[in-house]
Amino acid sequence: MLNIRNIKTVFILALAFFITVLGNTLVSSQGLAPKPKATAEILLMSDVQWGPLNPARGDKSPKAGQLWGDRTGSGPSGFLVEFVDGFSSPPHIHNVTYKGMVIQGLLHNDDPDAHKMWLPAGSFWTQPAGEVHVTAADDSNNLAYIEIEEGPYLVHPPEAAFDNGERPVNVDKSNLVWLNASNITWVDQPEMPDGAKVAFLWGNPQEDQLNGTLIKLPTGFTGEIQSQSSTFRAVVIQGQPSLHSGQTNALEPGSYFGSQGETVHQVSCTANEECVIYVRAQGKYNVVSS
Repeated sequence: MLNIRNIKTVFILALAFFITVLGNTLVSSQGLAPKPKATAEILLMSDVQWGPLNPARGDKSPKAGQLWGDRTGSGPSGFLVEFVDGFSSPPHIHNVTYKGMVIQGLLHNDDPDAHKMWLPAGSFWTQPAGEVHVTAADDSNNLAYIEIEEGPYLVHPPEAAFDNGERPVNVDKSNLVWLNASNITWVDQPEMPDGAKVAFLWGNPQEDQLNGTLIKLPTGFTGEIQSQSSTFRAVVIQGQPSLHSGQTNALEPGSYFGSQGETVHQVSCTANEECVIYVRAQGKYNVVSS
């Protein structure tokens, strides 16, 4: 049953998508590539180093693998969290707000008394600082990407709850709004009828503001992600895109690549599955087919 809270969430997301569409993030099949001024950072999923997310819980803690930044220090960071099948946390809060993307399995994140709403791979959620919640997993392999804007990332008991004014958001994969060239100011060429698409999640790409988006690349795509951003960070959510940077790296879900400054990332999606990439950028970027 859809409750008032969910209705408000859908309305807020719809409004955010509409406003962001007015921005100037471009997905096109032509354009002048900026000259690369920085090399890409690359961390393959197979090279991620794992440890406990919450060391105080010992073996009961989910595993965490750092992709960029340092969740134990100050500043922003992004990391993977792996949950065993049947995991369910006790009620708790965090000292900071975080954003999450489901990469594998089924995850639930909500108030302790809420009915389980299992989010499949490709879904997005946010958890405000100070709000009591539980997190659960219900598949043989459960993996999420977590992102914070200010560390350290800590866990506190529900008695320490506080209201920071934010409200949680849970967006099932089926509720994402995918936009293609005909929806915004983008250009589709005959050689790429099924072009790249974008789903706006948060923020605004205008005027170097932080923003989060999903890029969907069709099977057979070859081209570039041209970053005009001072900070560009990308995590593979679905498929196995290839990143061509000196050598070709096949990026399975959970892999990361990023850069600082004006950079061209040469990518392709030639497997039998379309590729979905989460992008956190400080400003604008273009997706251009070859």
